[in-house]
Amino acid sequence: MHEAGKLFIGASRHPDDRLKKPEYLQLSLANRHGLVTGATGTGKTVTLQMLAEGFSAAGVPVFCSDIKGDLSGIAALGEPKDFLLKRAEEIRFADYDNAAFPVIFWDLYGEKGHRVRATIAEMGPLLLARLMDATEAQEGVLNVAFKIADEGGLPLLDLKDLQALLTYMAGQAAAISERFGFVSKASIGALQRGLLVLEEQGAEHFFGEPALQITDIMRTAPDGRGVISVLAADRLMMNPRLYATFLLWLLSELFEALPEVGDPEKPKLVFFFDEAHLLFSEAPKVLLERVEQVVRLIRSKGVGIYFITQNPLDVPETVLAQLGNRVQHALRAYSPREQKAVRTAAETFRPNPDFRTEEAITLLATGEALVSTLEGKGAPSVVERTLIRPPAARIGPLSDEERRQVMAQSPVAGHYDTDLDRESAFEILMARAGKSVDATPATASNPEPSASPWGSSRDTQPSDTAAGRWKLPGFDPAEEEAAERQRSPRGTRSTGYQRETVLEAAMKSAARSVASQVANQLGRALVRGILGSLKR
Repeated sequence: MHEAGKLFIGASRHPDDRLKKPEYLQLSLANRHGLVTGATGTGKTVTLQMLAEGFSAAGVPVFCSDIKGDLSGIAALGEPKDFLLKRAEEIRFADYDNAAFPVIFWDLYGEKGHRVRATIAEMGPLLLARLMDATEAQEGVLNVAFKIADEGGLPLLDLKDLQALLTYMAGQAAAISERFGFVSKASIGALQRGLLVLEEQGAEHFFGEPALQITDIMRTAPDGRGVISVLAADRLMMNPRLYATFLLWLLSELFEALPEVGDPEKPKLVFFFDEAHLLFSEAPKVLLERVEQVVRLIRSKGVGIYFITQNPLDVPETVLAQLGNRVQHALRAYSPREQKAVRTAAETFRPNPDFRTEEAITLLATGEALVSTLEGKGAPSVVERTLIRPPAARIGPLSDEERRQVMAQSPVAGHYDTDLDRESAFEILMARAGKSVDATPATASNPEPSASPWGSSRDTQPSDTAAGRWKLPGFDPAEEEAAERQRSPRGTRSTGYQRETVLEAAMKSAARSVASQVANQLGRALVRGILGSLKR
């Protein structure tokens, strides 16, 4: 069944149950992205595993998230179970054999995989604003914070760096407002509270160093197979906004780091975005525009993005139109919204005269799907009712001991498992204020740092804080909100003039950073790629 340059998906069948032909995904067109949809329990996870195995066998690295823990079995040798052998015989898959695949496990919390980290600077203000559900005014304050950090030589690596910088900004609010437009202590306080919420949700495990190197998710094994990077996301899914923002950050890093390659013979990397609805749910328009741009442009860098979700309506039409390879499992059609989803899914396929697509979607059995892939010069094939081929690796999770063994043999073992806390904004601001660089709580007798990157400072009187956390100097939020409303009679939080001033200053700084070609990764704080930048 294997053909050079193609990934075997399964065999299509006629409505009278006669087999018609094998169905393939052409590797040269796999970077045109794809979509796997279907109701719960219809076989999406097994299809994801089958595709990941196929890409790995073809020498293509894969990144995917493991929402329920079931995907971890891809690292173990499969078992010759009766229903798998029956399916292989049914689709005439003579080459079917059990195998284990090269896997690296990752985990933001460091429990079920190697730690995954990013610096605050790498994340950028746009994605941070999304993560904290910030208002436009608060996002503007974040833009100013990144500008000050860039000009003041204040590396933003972890949460305490940004907390310390916001504390400084509260003490210098008047001077900063004169230069960048009004920066209210109310907005700074809201951001501080947002950082506290992130900390309580475990985001402090994610921000810091050593940061993930893109090359470590684009490895090939000694035998030529692509390494499959599996992100343990069962705990991460308890904070879906962090999950979606992390994967979006990773896409932006790939976009920024990889060179243009046009249309390669096979992808440089295939990226599976499971539970894709979390990315688009309640996302602001500017973020959706960035996602659309990344999906459209990252193809030429050899990266294929495959979204996995229950309902095709979860994906905006502008993104859906760019997903050329489709695998549609069964959908329910009881409620009006479900019926609309079935019609939407049917309309995206090239019709097959042998059956009605809309009707077939509701009749598909588990492990069966409607498949349409790009062929020839990129035109979609006629949709076929297809029996999906069985995976070669184990279907189901690894035991804890098996997972530890895989991690111990990983090529990145030991590299990401220890925190690195070097000098950054927190320590620099503490030193400028003449304090020791430990995380001593701020109190009235132990004031917050207020030294200015521009040389002058203004004394502040901070409030008491919980141990080990930087807090905002004392102020009355209600009084600040009232003052801000007086400045904006219609209740707007930020005028167009103020917003443009911040962005113009930020883009000028970004241009200077590019021109200087700073080798240090921290120097890229304002040049975060198409998603992390301050450009609009």
